[in-house]
Amino acid sequence: MQRRAERAQRAKRLHRVLVCAAAVPVMLIAAGCSSDSGSGSGGDSGSSGSTSGTGADGGASASASAAPTVQAAAYKSLPDACGTLSKKTLKSLTPEASKGKKGTSEAGTRGSCSWSSLDNNGVKGSQFRWLNVSLLRFESDTSRGTGEAQAAKYYEQQVQDAQSVAGAKNTKSQTVAGTGDAATLVRYDLKKKEGAFKQQTVVTRVENVVVTVDYNGAGLAGDKTPSADSLSKLAEQAAKEAVASVSAANGEGAASPAPSDPASKAPSKSASPSPTASKSASKSASPSKSAAKTS
Repeated sequence: MQRRAERAQRAKRLHRVLVCAAAVPVMLIAAGCSSDSGSGSGGDSGSSGSTSGTGADGGASASASAAPTVQAAAYKSLPDACGTLSKKTLKSLTPEASKGKKGTSEAGTRGSCSWSSLDNNGVKGSQFRWLNVSLLRFESDTSRGTGEAQAAKYYEQQVQDAQSVAGAKNTKSQTVAGTGDAATLVRYDLKKKEGAFKQQTVVTRVENVVVTVDYNGAGLAGDKTPSADSLSKLAEQAAKEAVASVSAANGEGAASPAPSDPASKAPSKSASPSPTASKSASKSASPSKSAAKTS
């Protein structure tokens, strides 16, 4: 009986061991499932991370496409500099001039033209006149700003250049009304070996274009010096007409010649050096200005 009871007790213990042993794989399987679930969660996270990365790339693309922009310049072209003034106006300013002499030019960007007039009256002396019209157009650029802003800066430089010519005397400046968006007349006297010259420079900005008109006159070989006031009026007239030509070249109305003023006769010798395309185009072009260096 005792042995039978011991066998029964051993059988119970064995049964418990087997039951526990059978439970182990189940736990391992559960743990494995739990691990797979974590991996799946990680996979979801990875997928989420991938989606987030795509979003970042999209943002980068969007910011790259939003490149800096600048307002387009108003005027896209320029007239031929030698055609900016009417024959009537040219007759008033340079009565003895023939055709204009074209200076350095670049289509649609810059151009200049000059006229010389010399009325030789022999022993009674001579009257000399010289006229130059220069045009410079600025294009908008993201690094340099709008064409209008660049033109405004250049306009100020041209006025300062005209006010600081070496050897100039009695320099005066005044604004000119009704000419472009801004206009300044600079006038001064310049003594040279040929005679006393009266220089008039009108600098005008219209939109993104700067127009510079240089006009001077002198009485040579004993002839009387021309009136600075008369020359100033003629220079302002030429500037207004040149500005109208620029506007007309860009489809804004028609260039109407300004009323001409009878000017004292003024012929000319073959003219002064043609202006360069640099920022001081009008300065280098004007005979009176270049002569200032030699007088």
